[in-house]
Amino acid sequence: MATDSKILVVIPARGGSKGVHRKNIRPILGKPLIAYTIESAIQIRHLTHRIIVSTDDAEIADIAHQYGAEVPFMRPAELSGDNVPTLPVLQNAARFVEGQDRITLDWVLLLQPTAPLRTAEDIETALAIASQGGCDSVISVEQVFAHHPILMKRIEHGKLSPYCVEEAEGTRRQDYQPPAYMRNGAIYLTHRDVLLDRDSIWGDIIHPYVMPHERSLSIDTELDMQLAELMIRDQVHPN
Repeated sequence: MATDSKILVVIPARGGSKGVHRKNIRPILGKPLIAYTIESAIQIRHLTHRIIVSTDDAEIADIAHQYGAEVPFMRPAELSGDNVPTLPVLQNAARFVEGQDRITLDWVLLLQPTAPLRTAEDIETALAIASQGGCDSVISVEQVFAHHPILMKRIEHGKLSPYCVEEAEGTRRQDYQPPAYMRNGAIYLTHRDVLLDRDSIWGDIIHPYVMPHERSLSIDTELDMQLAELMIRDQVHPN
């Protein structure tokens, strides 16, 4: 990524949450969940234009400030509901920054707070992939085995059939072909024109960044919260 590239980091964090109450600021080992994402972003601050949290919640805004992120505006009510997609939230943030700073961004980097195990190195690698050119976006994925399409079935007229890939009896996990990958929600890096002019986060040409399974946890449930705490504790106190 060129050193003069203008990259806006956006961390979206609504106050509401269906699966886990107040998820974005729930403590994990004494630190709010969102803090892990803010800290990883700050480590690559020298590569970015600004790091902002988009929120509709005053408490989240205060916590974001405490950990070093900007909250230059409060998210408008029409972008704060349960069913609001991420695209207009990113567009709102990008247009605000472009208007305030009188610049044209190059990239918008979405970092969801639900991926606390993502590292600064992961973000840097995604930026490096984008710097090679030829893509509309870079999206993080992990290779899957337990959710490989070869295991997916459908029931038709009471009969179990392959959903899309035939599975030979006795197929070993290591023989699942072709390899399958799933978005892990950790990194979405989108070219500015794709986001604002084409109304898309993905675009047409997506380059993948394959993250290790152990850093790909996405928190949606209470069980995920417990697992994240165990994994982070193991990193901090490996013995």
